[in-house]
Amino acid sequence: MIRLDKYLADAGIGTRSQVKQYLKKGMVTVNGQIQKRPEQKVTPGEDLILFQGKAVAYTKYEYYMLNKPAGCVSATRDSEHKTVLDYIDSRRDDLFPAGRLDRDTEGLLVITNDGALSHRLLSPAHHVPKSYFVRVSGCVREDAIDLCRLGLDIGDEKPTKPALLEILSAGESSELLLTITEGRYHQIKRMCHVLGHPLEYLKRVSFGPLALDDSLAPGQYRPLTPEEIAQLKNEENICCIIKKQ
Repeated sequence: MIRLDKYLADAGIGTRSQVKQYLKKGMVTVNGQIQKRPEQKVTPGEDLILFQGKAVAYTKYEYYMLNKPAGCVSATRDSEHKTVLDYIDSRRDDLFPAGRLDRDTEGLLVITNDGALSHRLLSPAHHVPKSYFVRVSGCVREDAIDLCRLGLDIGDEKPTKPALLEILSAGESSELLLTITEGRYHQIKRMCHVLGHPLEYLKRVSFGPLALDDSLAPGQYRPLTPEEIAQLKNEENICCIIKKQ
């Protein structure tokens, strides 16, 4: 059971304050009776809630794929910078990013209000793989592949967990595809520094079984499909361990 004002706000009827005004005006009925109390408890799927005579559909959880642009922060609010939630057109007040990307990093970010799923995706025990398109200065040599697979000392108590590195191109600038199963502070930037190649550009292109939709420009988003949600919730799909060889 949830409060009636939250039910209506989550359903997109308005903000909490707007919903309370609608209730005061008698614009909402619950099971055929006008209800003016915002604290009234209702049960989604059982109680019939109408707003101005029309049934109000309620979705407990929402899931979005955002192509995060550079310059915004992975937070619900920030006093100095635009947040990733500023790009999501939703009246819900309980959405949050599942994980984070650094302010200047672009790419795939999941926005949801499903705390249980977010916990599974971010839990170190699950080793969820995250792949990044990386551009660095200098020509990356083949031995960097083995160094990443063995783990790098980036100044923490422990080396990084094994990572998969694919060299897409090498020259004055090199383009890489790097897959990690951790989320340490500025991890990829620090890994590239240890390898001797300053980071120029970073974009996350996949998260577990979810791949960034190429049709989304930076700052654009879309709801996840039922199939994508099911894949994220599948324990076998999100678990991955990159073994040392």
